[in-house]
Amino acid sequence: MQNKCNLCPRSCNVDRDNSFGICQVSNTVKVARAALHFWEEPCISGENGSGAVFFSGCPLHCVFCQNEEISHGKVGKEITTEQLAEIFLNLQAQGANNINLVTGTHYIPAIVESVKLAREKGLKLPIIYNTSGYEKVESLKLLAGIVDVYLPDFKYMDKDLAAKYSHASDYPEVAKAAIEEMVRQCGQPQFDENGFIQKGVIVRQLLLPGHVKDAKNIISYLHEIYDNRIYVSMMSQYTPMAHIADKYPELNRRVTKREYESYINFAMELGIDNAFIQDRKVAKESFIPDFNCEGLL
Repeated sequence: MQNKCNLCPRSCNVDRDNSFGICQVSNTVKVARAALHFWEEPCISGENGSGAVFFSGCPLHCVFCQNEEISHGKVGKEITTEQLAEIFLNLQAQGANNINLVTGTHYIPAIVESVKLAREKGLKLPIIYNTSGYEKVESLKLLAGIVDVYLPDFKYMDKDLAAKYSHASDYPEVAKAAIEEMVRQCGQPQFDENGFIQKGVIVRQLLLPGHVKDAKNIISYLHEIYDNRIYVSMMSQYTPMAHIADKYPELNRRVTKREYESYINFAMELGIDNAFIQDRKVAKESFIPDFNCEGLL
């Protein structure tokens, strides 16, 4: 129960049984989709798919969010922690490579309880925590021993960009501290005999149109601090959504081939080996899943 919820860096201090904070959801776990997902990094999805559980609500609210209908808590079904545990087990029975918790920051205590329940009932899959990177270290510590793989974004190095596009000028420092804690918990990346990640940290960096410099600053920082102790995922999939066209015209286009190549070449010049790169064909709205409560009990 979050009577004074301060799980995320927003520190809303609200009673989520009676009002909403920034995340726009109550104490009860709300999920929009739980199904096999095939569009993650190869070491996560593979051919069988990742067991992705998309939670409703979000503490960050980026203006370019592709999942706006769930990030604002508009869609989804409220479930118990016991039902969430059963969902994990169902995904395992479907052949998922892992359990992929997408934007679960505001449900951390419930996630801990559900994973423990599922493990008692036979869950063997790695737990992946898929996050915006906007996390409190104190909250992440609750996930120690629960999460096997952290999959955070590192969206901005420039605090002015963070303020403009995510209303969070503290994002760079928060993300740095969060990733440090994630690496402390999970250590060096470990893979099974089939190449699927079992332990470690993969940091995602979504290249925004017109902001190659900031992306390069992030990659440079990650390489300097962590070198081969993490993987980086250099993402070209930015898709302009209709609702940003008027307010943020500079974001109303895809990343160009030249921008992405400049970004990749910079990483190669730095000597980064542990990296995933993307085909620009993934920058399509058709790759955004339907949030139709599939897979919920």
